[in-house]
Amino acid sequence: MLRPQTLMLTFLGNYVLGRDISVFSGSYLDVMARVGVSGHATRSTLTRMVSRGLLRRQKRGRKMYFGLTEHSTEILKDGEARVWSTGPVNLDCDGEWTLVGFSLPEEWRNIRHDLRSRLTWSGFGPIHNGLWIAPSRVDVGAILAELALEDHVKVFSARLVHPAEIGPLLAEAYDLDGLAARYETFLSRWDRLDPLPAVTDPLARKLFLLSEWLGTIRHDPRLPLRDLPSGWPAPRAHAVLLDRYAALEEAANRIVADLLDTVPS
Repeated sequence: MLRPQTLMLTFLGNYVLGRDISVFSGSYLDVMARVGVSGHATRSTLTRMVSRGLLRRQKRGRKMYFGLTEHSTEILKDGEARVWSTGPVNLDCDGEWTLVGFSLPEEWRNIRHDLRSRLTWSGFGPIHNGLWIAPSRVDVGAILAELALEDHVKVFSARLVHPAEIGPLLAEAYDLDGLAARYETFLSRWDRLDPLPAVTDPLARKLFLLSEWLGTIRHDPRLPLRDLPSGWPAPRAHAVLLDRYAALEEAANRIVADLLDTVPS
């Protein structure tokens, strides 16, 4: 079940990001109604997103408009890159890996949790307590600066050498079965003649498609395809995404053009 905020962020990433506009609250209600979200839930979502710094209010006359903040713009740009630029697997890895080592005091429990969360988002997986790896060269400088951990974390570039094998290492560092299962779930819903037969609205289908895809790839570290098990489902799922998106885009864009009431930010 997709959360209203997830669907809202998908809409913002597709139709507000990069346009320097704010959208009338009534337009958000119209859009979210198409994906089955009630007016009450939509209003609550808008309020929560304002309080979390994801949206800002802008009043024009008696109407209230909502636009992106710097924080939400950063989040949406990252999601946009993951969907359209990088793809779900790493086709360019030359055998180089990034290693991050750390040992933080026990009383730094919250900081340690934040570090692990950010490393996971950046494609790292743990191979030992306090030792994490990610394919290719990953710049973690911004993460360490944000958490003020520059003096507590060591970063290395490395290559795997004999007798170590990459397959068992990946299985130790990453939940490969869980990753594959998410792609198979996506395929079971979208790689069929008539996906989501109960949803006929093109805009709703597009928002469901992209929201589910973002949820599928959210914690995928983009491992080298050559090192993954044979028949890895991510490339096929990505091809299905692109095909379904192309089929929905024109009709969905026409709907949005008709229902959006916007003002310059």
